[in-house]
Amino acid sequence: MASSRASLTEFLCRATDLGENDVKALVGNQKGSGIVKLDPAFQMPEPKKEHREGMALNCLEAPLDVDIPKGGRVVVLNTKNLPLVGEVGLGADLVRLDGSAMCSPGFSCDSALQVTYIVRGSGRAQVVGVDGKRVLEVTVKAGSLFIVPRFFVVSKIADPDGMEWFSIISTPNPIFTNLAGKTSVWKALSPQVLQAAFSVAPEAEKLFSSKRNSDAVFFPPPN
Repeated sequence: MASSRASLTEFLCRATDLGENDVKALVGNQKGSGIVKLDPAFQMPEPKKEHREGMALNCLEAPLDVDIPKGGRVVVLNTKNLPLVGEVGLGADLVRLDGSAMCSPGFSCDSALQVTYIVRGSGRAQVVGVDGKRVLEVTVKAGSLFIVPRFFVVSKIADPDGMEWFSIISTPNPIFTNLAGKTSVWKALSPQVLQAAFSVAPEAEKLFSSKRNSDAVFFPPPN
C-alpha cells in the first residue's frame, strides 16, 4: 500500500510539475471525488452572459408557448430559444399540467420519438400505436421515465395535485399534432370524410365535431 501511495505521488508530481510537499498540500484536504460540497460562505464566480447565451435556458423563466388556465403550460426548447439544440439534433419541452387536467392525445408529425421523465406529481399516461392498439397504460409519478416511439399517440391525465414532465425529443424543432381540441386534425376534415372514416351517421359526426371547439392542447377538469 505504501508503495502504491509513493507511485501515485510520483505520477501527480510529474503531471502537475510540483514538488512532493506541494502535491500533498494540494490534494491532502480533498474530501470528495467528482462532486465536492462547498462551504456556504465560499464565493464562486458568476458566469458571464456571453458565456451562457445560446447554451443554457431557464425553462421556468422562459416565455410560455402554451398557457391554458386550469389546464397547463408548456415551454418548447428549439433552435429559436436555445440554438445549441440545433448542433446536437435534439429538442425538448417542459410541461406542467394542472390538477386533474388532461393533455390532448397527440403525436410528433415529424417522426420524432420522445423520452419523457416525470419531474413532479403523478397521473396516468396512455400510449397507442399506429395500428390503434394500446401499448402502454400506466400510472406515473416523479421519477418515472418512458419512451414514446415515432408516430405513436400519447396522452396524460394528472392526479389532483398536478403533474410536470420533461421530454427529450429527437428533432431540434419538434412539431406536434393533436387529435382532440380546437387544433385537432379532425377539425380540418369535411363531415363526409369523418362519416366515412368512423363509419357513423351524420348525427354522430355532428355531435363529435361540436365538441372541444374552444379548448386546445390542455383540457381543464370537468366541472
